[in-house]
Amino acid sequence: MAHLKTKATTGKLPEREQWKWRLIRGLYEKEFEREQIIKLFEIIDNMMTLSPELQSSLESKIKQFEEERTMPLVSNMELRGIERGKEIGKEIGKEIGKEIGALENARDFVKTVLQARLGEVPLDVEQYLNKVSVLSTLQEIVKLAATANSLAEFKQSLAKINI
Repeated sequence: MAHLKTKATTGKLPEREQWKWRLIRGLYEKEFEREQIIKLFEIIDNMMTLSPELQSSLESKIKQFEEERTMPLVSNMELRGIERGKEIGKEIGKEIGKEIGALENARDFVKTVLQARLGEVPLDVEQYLNKVSVLSTLQEIVKLAATANSLAEFKQSLAKINI
């Protein structure tokens, strides 16, 4: 039925939202098991895509209906798990951001040292530095930049570093 109504409502999203709601509500009214409802809901949800506004409206209807029937698709324990997952994701994102920032700062520092000691930094050296993704390697390159007597010597030393 979901497939037929998806085809019948192509270009008619408000009508599709009504049919999607009828089909989902029907799952509850037929008193399927919770796991069956979740699986069928996922199929219907993937098949009958809606605009973000209509999807939000539908989700509100479902939430209200679940509260009235006290049979949520997502249990409180699952909601807490989802929230915990979001918190972990934020922390991981912060750590990745810090690491990216440290890499960018180290690359900039290498370029600054090279400019101060040897003049303009060639494009091939900048491209090489942008490929380096390990902070300790960039720290090693800073030492090379600080001790190299010429750009040729610096490039020769770079060739010995594995990135």
